[in-house]
Amino acid sequence: MISELVVDVQPKEVSIAVLEDKNLVELQKEARNVSFAVGDIYLGKVKKLMPGLNAAFIDVGYKKDAFLHYLDLGPNFNTQQKFLKQALGEQKGDKKIPTISKMQLLPEIEKDGSISNVLKVGQEVLVQIAKEPISTKGPRLTSELSFAGRYIVLIPFADKVSVSTKIKSSEERARLRQLIQSIKPKNFSVIVRTSSEGKRVAELDHELKTLLKRWEENIPKITKVKAPALIYEETARAVALLRDIFNPSFQNIYVNDADIYHNIRDYVSLIAPGREEIVQRYTGELPIFDNFAITKQIKSLFGRTVTYKSGAYLIIEHTEAMHVIDVNSGNRSKGSDAQEKTAIDVNTAAADEIARQLRLRDMGGIIVVDFID
Repeated sequence: MISELVVDVQPKEVSIAVLEDKNLVELQKEARNVSFAVGDIYLGKVKKLMPGLNAAFIDVGYKKDAFLHYLDLGPNFNTQQKFLKQALGEQKGDKKIPTISKMQLLPEIEKDGSISNVLKVGQEVLVQIAKEPISTKGPRLTSELSFAGRYIVLIPFADKVSVSTKIKSSEERARLRQLIQSIKPKNFSVIVRTSSEGKRVAELDHELKTLLKRWEENIPKITKVKAPALIYEETARAVALLRDIFNPSFQNIYVNDADIYHNIRDYVSLIAPGREEIVQRYTGELPIFDNFAITKQIKSLFGRTVTYKSGAYLIIEHTEAMHVIDVNSGNRSKGSDAQEKTAIDVNTAAADEIARQLRLRDMGGIIVVDFID
């Protein structure tokens, strides 16, 4: 099977299509130049406490104040505040970034505590965008900062290692836990992602150092700005999308934008040294999605009715409670003596197409399928 990525960069949007043997199996889209994007870190200021909601509204510079719930403070919020106060010179009068590895971690905050006991109006806090603003609502925030890579997630102000439960082998989980424990800096937690399974120490150590460098290069900004202010901006949107999609099985990555081409090439070089040659710049006259027959597939795949094999088709309905998929044999039901074989063939092909549709449409929750009998 040939796996390929096609990246379409437009002025307002980046789209990434995953192709398997030229068939579209996944489509991701992201707005470009989005301010207050997921992963961005801000130095914010508490504007209002809402004891009834056990939450606070934080000024991060957006037209609407952002929302921070007590449960999103993170267990090590007290240690983060200690760090921030030292960095802002509130104790000694001089601004200096403390070395986290030399800090003494403070006790975790109460799991069922009150926002009023932790925050006060006017207080400065380090926060990260957990959910982008929509409509009349401001961003949703978390104070449990994290830096995500392909294989691991780095979390400051904590000191443990968590391994994805999707890694089934207990021996592999133990290996990864021991490996990360031996190379991670003190007072940083690490979440080991599923994609790290089977990876060598050199690969994981390289990414760990890269994520640590992001922290070290960006966090000193808090000594030079006044809240509200952007401290760290998440990776370029195309690269951020690619990070969660990319795997070593891809044979080609086509990109129609020069800057994004170089960004993706650098990223592939970082996480898969020697494989950057799979990234190719597309300069054809046709729009890139038209050239790879993706536009046509999008139009035919995202409607209510999806035709798949020998005239058979699916009808996909969405309700608030569930998704309903009806399998129809179409032309195959006419004049066929082997009705049972037809049903098996249609249902088997339908199962493959339904799996593809669930991935394409990012469908979850309750899904009911009515196969033919």
